[in-house]
Amino acid sequence: MPEMIERTTSEDVAYSVAPGADVSADAVIGAGTKIWHLAQVREKALLGPNCVVGRGAYIGTGVTVGENCKIQNHALVYEPAQLADGVFIGPAVVLTNDTYPRAINPDGTQKSASDWDAVGVSIGRGAAIGARAVCVAPLTIGAWALVAAGSVVTRDVPDHALVAGVPARRLGWVGKTGRKLEPSATEPSVLVCPDTGEKYREDGDALVVLDGEEPRA
Repeated sequence: MPEMIERTTSEDVAYSVAPGADVSADAVIGAGTKIWHLAQVREKALLGPNCVVGRGAYIGTGVTVGENCKIQNHALVYEPAQLADGVFIGPAVVLTNDTYPRAINPDGTQKSASDWDAVGVSIGRGAAIGARAVCVAPLTIGAWALVAAGSVVTRDVPDHALVAGVPARRLGWVGKTGRKLEPSATEPSVLVCPDTGEKYREDGDALVVLDGEEPRA
């Protein structure tokens, strides 16, 4: 397999691009980011440091991606999506941008970019979208949330929520490691991360952090 080619911006920021990838000269790529074979990064996209863009993935015009994100093979991230730091986008995930898709206008003429207003998906810090999930814009997925593989998300997802299904519904809550929170054995109404020991409490349709760092968008 051909090796990655290192590129350096005018600001001496080095990142790597595999042969066959299409990265616009107008995109801004952070230091240490790797863009693999056949991926496309469009004009004015902004990728933070230490990201990975997998084979055949698409990053639309003006999309913003934070640092340490992973966008897996053949994922489609359409503008104007916004990904915070540490977001995981699984293989073949689709972030849509058109609420009322049509190829033509009512008069039969083909639609152009000026004939519709793009709407985006916003994903909070540390959240993960499982393989082949579809997120139907406009919506927001909260920090550390987990969308199960194959889900179709049609409404906002709270911080730390675990959602699954078609349409996706909340099945529980997860901690920062992605593991489902468990009831505390000693404290009523308290949920505990089995990996980190961090404690949480439900507050209606939201989750309150009792200790540890509050979620950030």
